[in-house]
Amino acid sequence: MANIKSAKKRILVNKTKADRNKAIKSGVKTAIKKVNAAIEAKDKEAAKSALLAATSAIDKATKKGVYHKNTSARKVSRLATAVNKMA
Repeated sequence: MANIKSAKKRILVNKTKADRNKAIKSGVKTAIKKVNAAIEAKDKEAAKSALLAATSAIDKATKKGVYHKNTSARKVSRLATAVNKMA
C-alpha cells in the first residue's frame, strides 16, 4: 500500500476509472449480444434496431476513450456485415 498522499489518490482515481471503463465495456458487450441474438433468430428488423443501438454504444465508448477508434470501427463493421448478410 502506498504511503504518499498523491499515490493514495492515484490508486483511488484509477479504481474509479477502471470501474467506469468496465461498466461501459459491459454495456457494449450486451448490445453486441443482442444483435447476435437477433441474427440467430433471423429477425431482420430486430437486428437492424439492435445494430443501431450497438453502434451508438460503441461510438459513445470510443468518444469516452474506452475503445480505440480502429477497435470500434472493426466491431461496428463486423456487426453491420453480419446484419447485411441476413438477406
